[in-house]
Amino acid sequence: MSEPTLVFAVRHGETAWNVDTRIQGQLNVGLNAKGRWQAARAAAALAGEGLQHVYSSDLARAHDTALAIAGASGLPVQTDRGLRERGFGRFEGRTWAEIETHFPAESARWRARDPAFAPEGGETLRQFYERAVAAAARLAGRHPGETIALVAHGGVMDCLYRAAARIELGATRTWQLGNTAVNRLLYTPEGFTLVGWSDTSHLDGAEHDEFSDGSFDQTHSATPATDRVGHAA
Repeated sequence: MSEPTLVFAVRHGETAWNVDTRIQGQLNVGLNAKGRWQAARAAAALAGEGLQHVYSSDLARAHDTALAIAGASGLPVQTDRGLRERGFGRFEGRTWAEIETHFPAESARWRARDPAFAPEGGETLRQFYERAVAAAARLAGRHPGETIALVAHGGVMDCLYRAAARIELGATRTWQLGNTAVNRLLYTPEGFTLVGWSDTSHLDGAEHDEFSDGSFDQTHSATPATDRVGHAA
């Protein structure tokens, strides 16, 4: 039996579109000033964790976060398109309110977490889940007995949590997906298991989570937000 891979899965730092609850999907939106600060804090927190490899989505907000984390440990960043956020097609670039106004029927299916629904030009939730988890498993499977970081997006983090906790895609989310939250998992050929989730002890103050309904300020001791829809960041 192979030794498990210790995986630190980290969502990218904050962007202006996170604050606006604007769907980023696979658009290349960069970090804002707070996001760069968060990335630096996460990098300092992970510098002593013995990282041996750092993988990242190729989208700028994740890649720039990964560069900070890798740099603090003297490592390069290896990008993988499989770690990209869900493709949201014509939803991308729009706020939740705009989606609800312009595409009410599609918005309802999205908010209901219909695994078979895809916005025009985008991915279904099922396709995204299978792609993201397969990419994470492929990367983790390269490094049995080692410690790696996977830097990606809120949707990817949600997929990994569901895979590790064996939770259905359509189930309401009750766990946090904060910017630069550190999530710990183990990987073996049997799959992922949870070690720890949503460690934000490296951050000070409240973190904005655009996956919630806007009434939730995420802090270190907060009650988990409830997910109303799919994945956007």
